[in-house]
Parts: sequence; structure tokens; C-alpha cells
Amino acid sequence: MNRVVRGLYNIILSASFILSSPYYFFRMWRRGSQQKGFPWKKDFAQRFGRYDSKLKQAITNRHRLWMHAVSVGEVNVSTQLIQAMETRLPNLKIIISTTTTTAMEGLQSKLPTHVSKIYYPIDRRAWVARALGTVRPEAIVLVEAEIWPNFLWRASQMQIPTFLINARLSRKSYRGYKRFGFLFRPLFASFAGVGAQNEEDAAKLRTLGCRPEAIQIVGNLKFDAAPLEEKRTLDVRAMLQRLGVPADAPVIVGGSTHTGEEAILADQSIQLRKKFAGLFLVLVPRHMERSREIGRQLEGRGIKFAYRSEVNARTQYRHGEVECLIVNTTGELKYFYEPATVVFIGKSLTANGGQNPIEPAALGKPTVFGPNMQNFAEVVRCFLAKDGAVQVRDASQLELVLAQLLADASRRERLSQNALEVVRENQGAVYRTLDMIAKHLESREVYVVSKEN
Repeated sequence: MNRVVRGLYNIILSASFILSSPYYFFRMWRRGSQQKGFPWKKDFAQRFGRYDSKLKQAITNRHRLWMHAVSVGEVNVSTQLIQAMETRLPNLKIIISTTTTTAMEGLQSKLPTHVSKIYYPIDRRAWVARALGTVRPEAIVLVEAEIWPNFLWRASQMQIPTFLINARLSRKSYRGYKRFGFLFRPLFASFAGVGAQNEEDAAKLRTLGCRPEAIQIVGNLKFDAAPLEEKRTLDVRAMLQRLGVPADAPVIVGGSTHTGEEAILADQSIQLRKKFAGLFLVLVPRHMERSREIGRQLEGRGIKFAYRSEVNARTQYRHGEVECLIVNTTGELKYFYEPATVVFIGKSLTANGGQNPIEPAALGKPTVFGPNMQNFAEVVRCFLAKDGAVQVRDASQLELVLAQLLADASRRERLSQNALEVVRENQGAVYRTLDMIAKHLESREVYVVSKEN
């Protein structure tokens, strides 16, 4: 049965790859070609499991752990875990992989050079075998539910313990894994350890096949990844000053926005500016390649704007010459949250799933999101229960709430303090996750130096 399932999966995967590859590589080019220093073709062979001599030399005669962070959100989580892991397990060589060029840029900027960064191989049997055969990790850590069968089958054949951490299952992914249980149940059962965010996710994971004894409820690692005291490397306030924005001007930041949300915020900013003089709008689209499209939308509305990539130390505008900034760069969203008067979380009005509301909350920013926050349902419940954020049902209510918050400083302060309290109460998942992994490895004395954490 297993041989039939694997054969069928590989036939379907190969056919799907051939059919989808034009779109896959076009999207890779579209995103990667717009990033300075990270063209889409850089390290392209790694996606087929081919790693250069530099990596091979770095991992020779080392105890290796492979961590996979699929995209930007998981990169932030992984950064915190790696920092804690290097203190607890200093003899461990960490190799971290990702899928997108944007996330790779984040890894390069956030992690030191001694942490090897690679692209995750496409899940074809030969490419996965080549990748694992080169790296030969003694453990694998997958951040959130990134399940690729050939990779996990090969890891199991090589007797490599695999961990799933910060495990979160959306309704869509849960239904998919359950529907194809004949394929995924053995894969979930193979995990040596699973760090679930909450009991609801733990119950889903047990239903999908995870062994009950392998599951531990450790909390949400994204609370630990929130930048409570992180050093700022970009002075956004100075940037806004160069754009002619007064220090006391109200600022609305739309973070990780999706199609349609920029137009909504743009229209609302026009109306709100009538009541709140000098109101400035910052739009940070989830996909930077949409920046020109957003610029055309603003032009059509008569909104004066600038692109982040065009703002430098020599830039100087007079007050009123720019009403909106489009952030067409990557990895800087958290810096733009800092001067915000109010933050709107994208992918919550015109799309499903939502984006991470923890970062602005950890900075003490009044945070608003729409009805579609399915991917952060438990986080949303925590904030709403403590009056640490505001959820609106539609665009009309969003404009009303934005107006109320801009007019009421005491209400903004209450939201900010409550949000900070929620973040602090939920921190500690990094060390609970690290304990789970270390306990599986501590029989190999070379790993463990300190158990104080």
C-alpha cells in the first residue's frame, strides 16, 4: 500500500510540476528580480538539491541540524529559536532553509554568517535525496505545517528525527490533510516531537495521526519573535520628516496589505484627512511586486505619494507634497509600525487568513483588523479578550473605527497597554520548544552543555 501511495504521489507531483513550472518560475523571477543583491537566479541549483562546496566545507565533521522556515513569518520565528539554540546547544551546526527569495533576504540580514542558509529542494524524489544526502542532518525542524512527503519519507529512511514546531493548522489545510489521510497520516505519525500552539491545534494534530506522546503544547513562538526591545536599524521617523511629515501628524500604517485593501485605505485617508489635518498613510503591501499597481491606484485618486526605494538621505519634501508612502522594499514592515498612530493588519478585509498582529501590538500600537483572521484565530481571541485590538466587520466600520481612534488618545493608550500585556503573558514558547527538541538529542552528550534555560 505504501509503495502504491508513494508511486501515485510522485506521478501526480511530476505532472503538476511540469504544468505549473512556467508560473512557478515566473513568480520567482517577478519577486526575486526586484530585490537588490538577490536576483531570482542566485543559488537556483539549490532548489534541485545541488549545494556548493562552501556549504559542504562548512558542515564537514559537524553535528548538523536542518531547520526549515518556508517564508518571512517563519523566518522571524526561526531567528529567535536559533539564538536560544546556540546558547543551549553550542556544538550544533545549524543549516536553515527557506522557499522564497524574500525570506532568504531576511535570513541573510537577521542571522550571522556561521549559520548556513540554503533553499529548500523541490519535493521530487531525486532532488530531495540529493539534498539530504549532502546535508545529512542529525535532526530536522520544520516551522509550522510545511509537509512535503518525499522529504519526510527520505528523512525517515535515513532515520533522522523530525520535529514540527509552532504547529498551526488552518481550516483549509486541516481539511486537506484529513481528506488525504491515506497519504498524510503516516507522515504526521513519523514526527519525533510536535510543538502545538494550543489545545485546539493539538487535537487536530492527533486526529491527523500525530502520536499523542509526541505532542506538547508550548504556545505561539510568534509572541517571542515580537520586537519588544529590538534595536532599530532603520529610522522611519527621520524618513517621514524628509517626506515633510510633521512629528505630530497622525499616521495610519497598512501592514501586509492585499489586493483591494490599499484602495480602501486610500479612499478612507482622503475622507479622514478632512477631519485630521496632515494625516499620512503608509502602505506596506504583502507582495512588493504590486507596488507599481498600487501607485497607479493612488494616481487615479489624486493622492500624492512616494516609493520607499526612492527615499534617501538627500530626499527633502515640503509639508503636504507627499500624502502617502508605498513601501516597495522587503523586511522593513516592523520599522514602519513604530511611528504609527494606528495600524491596520492586511489580508483581513478583501482576502482570507489575515497576517500577524503580534508585531505592532508588541510595539504598543493600536491595532485594527478585519473579519478574516482565520490563520491567527487564537491570537485574535487573546487580544480581543483583553481589549488589546479592534476587529471590524467591513470597510465601512473600519473607517469609523479609524476615525474614533485617531480622535481619542486615551482609547489608543488603553489598547496599547492591553496589547503589551497580552504579548508578555504569552512569551516563553521558544524555551519550551527548545526543551522539547533538546530532550530528544541530549542522549548525545556533545549537544548539551547547559540545561539552565
